[in-house]
Amino acid sequence: MPATARREVLSELIATPSHSALKAVRETRGYSIEELSLTCGLSTNEIADIEDGRDADPAKLRRIAAALQVPEGVLIDMPPAESQSIQ
Repeated sequence: MPATARREVLSELIATPSHSALKAVRETRGYSIEELSLTCGLSTNEIADIEDGRDADPAKLRRIAAALQVPEGVLIDMPPAESQSIQ
């Protein structure tokens, strides 16, 4: 995906307390948790824990970012989820 299109997609994503940054990116990319699990090699439970805010392991987030083809900073350097948009 061209960088311009990637920025447009990411600028449309909004993380809220009920919708994590990872979930927003995952859904925008069209992945189910199961599909992302197969792509990045993490279990569905690990991905669900990250989406629910129970896990923030940077190594796992890097694997997910690579699988979703987004910059690591979108998931790792994310500000708190309270109504922050992804830049």
